[in-house]
Amino acid sequence: MTAAPPTPPDTDAAAFVAELRRLKAWSGLSYRQLERRAAQAGHWLPYSTAATMLGRDRLPRAELVAAFVAACGLRGDEAEAWLDARVALACGRPAAAAPTVRSRGARRPLRVLAAAAAVAVAVLGGASLGGASGDDVETETARTAVHAPRSS
Repeated sequence: MTAAPPTPPDTDAAAFVAELRRLKAWSGLSYRQLERRAAQAGHWLPYSTAATMLGRDRLPRAELVAAFVAACGLRGDEAEAWLDARVALACGRPAAAAPTVRSRGARRPLRVLAAAAAVAVAVLGGASLGGASGDDVETETARTAVHAPRSS
């Protein structure tokens, strides 16, 4: 590993996976060695999953990318660049245009913001689908009838 590692592309999923293949070649590690190195870094990456991931042209899941780049020896900003590029491709915009948010001088990764947005959409979407909005006339009528004072 004398030369600099490959950098993630911002074009499409097929190019992203092709660069992951180049990253594996750059590392010089076998799939079994990648599995062991991922485990040492605190990730889960079975060798068969890594081989399958690199054999397809689809965008891999974020946790697989994180485990793979860690197993290849990337840390810090280099590893984060791969995860940010993956999020940008998944969201349909080039990585170069992906915004970052700065808070008190610390960088908050785009993937954290994307995950928070997904949770918010799921929660708000579930509330309106579940009838929790209070616009259901039958529910309101039933509540009024149950809680109305009885006339004697």
